[in-house]
Amino acid sequence: MERKLKSGVLISLLALSGYGWAGTTSVEVLSAVVKDAKIAGAQVMLQRNGESSISATTDAQGKVLLNGAFADDSNTLLLVKKPGYSNLVVKCPCDGLSYALSPVMSGLDSMRVVLTWGATPADLDSHMVYPGNHIYYAHKEGSKGNLDVDDTDSYGPETVTLTERQNGQSYVYAIHNFSERMSPQSTSLSASGAKVFVYVGESLVRTYYVPTQQVGNLWTVFKVTPAGEFVDINRVEGVSMESANIARQLSPALNDSWTTQNNVRWGQADMAASRDWNLKGEAAYQRKDYDQAIYAFTEAVNLWADNGKAYGNLGLVYQKAGRTAEALWANRKALALASGAGAPTVRAGANYNIGKIYETAGNYQEALTYYQAARSEKQNKVYDNAIARVQALIH
Repeated sequence: MERKLKSGVLISLLALSGYGWAGTTSVEVLSAVVKDAKIAGAQVMLQRNGESSISATTDAQGKVLLNGAFADDSNTLLLVKKPGYSNLVVKCPCDGLSYALSPVMSGLDSMRVVLTWGATPADLDSHMVYPGNHIYYAHKEGSKGNLDVDDTDSYGPETVTLTERQNGQSYVYAIHNFSERMSPQSTSLSASGAKVFVYVGESLVRTYYVPTQQVGNLWTVFKVTPAGEFVDINRVEGVSMESANIARQLSPALNDSWTTQNNVRWGQADMAASRDWNLKGEAAYQRKDYDQAIYAFTEAVNLWADNGKAYGNLGLVYQKAGRTAEALWANRKALALASGAGAPTVRAGANYNIGKIYETAGNYQEALTYYQAARSEKQNKVYDNAIARVQALIH
């Protein structure tokens, strides 16, 4: 017995229910930026607890069937790779779901946010709010940003791309359950299996999973501060309003003072697991296995987004790997998390690293701003020389 998903992929009902062929996982791979475009030739892998992975390649319809002994649960990882696209890594369950690949971006301050979810509810909407702008299905274009894909019949993706995030202003991203927009007591958003993937440059830098067992139809996922720092919000609440009013609901989060009142609190287990992943990343870095190090450090910050050491390590390994946009993002977070007696040194180094990235890109005014910030934290001849160098280039 079979049913046909909206994408045209045929999936066994038994397999989807978990009682069919043991170890069989069916997945569809789509483009994150072109509606309903299938991605052929993508390598899809399943890996469990560090064991050997099983893999297969998507066909012309973007579908793949993996046969193996891995259970479809949170201990199994799904990995999707294709040249020209950012690698995708996500925790299962994943059988019968669609996943979207993001083309590599070139801008230093570009950012792409991709939403996927399960069969219900049918319509989840992405909302990106920033000063003077509200990007969503009824207003697909904003200042240096747009809604690439809008999905209304389950699974996603829904994709928002910022071609150039502006320093000095805040951004807030949220998911609204349009199917139950007038039902604030609904729990279907929390049960949707929604996942949000955030891409910078050529890398998946953060993954968010909708909080489970929560009441509400609005999930405020994260904000980006004027300094470029990602701040997790991860809050589900109930609202009764049409989509056009979501911007008004989210606008208080654009204020800096709101951040300190609503920051996420991290559990001890997550913090311990984050430290373990950071150690694994450091070991991989010592082996010069930069891809594995990036994966491990990313897992560390996904588990505990205030792990400043992991962010500092990410900035270092991204620079080693030649991924400047990602290094910029990680250094900004390390800068924000610097604390204790050594904080001025950390902030000076992070500001200098950011300045170097902008100078290399030819953005000398931004480079000067960060070099001056580095010198304000700590006196160093290197910073003086950098300031003089870019000032000469500006004039």
